[in-house]
Amino acid sequence: MSSVFLLVRREMGSYLRTPSGYIIAACILLVNGIFFNTRAVGTSARLSADVLQQFFIDAGGTTMLAAVLLSMRLLAEERSSGTQVLLMTSPIREWQIVLGKFLAALCFLSVLVLLSGYLPALIFVRGKVSFGHIAAGYLGMLMLGASTLAVGIFASSLVKNQLLAVILATVFVTVLELSWWVAKVTDPPFGSVIAYFAPYMKHFHPFRRGLLQMGDIVFYLSMIYLCLFAATRVLQSQRWR
Repeated sequence: MSSVFLLVRREMGSYLRTPSGYIIAACILLVNGIFFNTRAVGTSARLSADVLQQFFIDAGGTTMLAAVLLSMRLLAEERSSGTQVLLMTSPIREWQIVLGKFLAALCFLSVLVLLSGYLPALIFVRGKVSFGHIAAGYLGMLMLGASTLAVGIFASSLVKNQLLAVILATVFVTVLELSWWVAKVTDPPFGSVIAYFAPYMKHFHPFRRGLLQMGDIVFYLSMIYLCLFAATRVLQSQRWR
């Protein structure tokens, strides 16, 4: 596991040394602040719980966007810059490369998500919400962001252009979310089966209401594992080309 931690440190350093990570963080935090004031708080009196739920609805979407943007460079950049050859010839396994890059991006994304904590804290100025509701919502955002990161890493492993990686990851995430809308026009029980694959519309909904359901956590963990496993297999196939 020391190889994984070394790779995590290397990737975290690249986020902190280059402006891209700061730009993504600043833009996401700015959008979260704007949405909180215009959509969550609004101009009319609202219940504190409703304000918090609206915040999580918006912040969940921006977390997915941040995850897609952070994942675009993880593997695609290695191929475009030619440094993937060095990784492949070093004494490190493919799963360690994928895991190390995933953990580094997840650490950066987690810090970005937690930096928005001052927004729900503002609710306490004139209202009151449960700390459990806030904790559940943030856990849901982290799970949603981690699963989107995993999808992005898989997309990044398929191409060597960062722009294509963003487009491909967006397509994958969009297809998953479209399953929710397809399920609405599909007869049961197939509708519920199709809707199960929507990470935001289906599985993030309970979290934003302050509910923890084991089925949703299992879905996110399974999605992360399958995408990282797929990215590992792609790297293994590229090693022998």
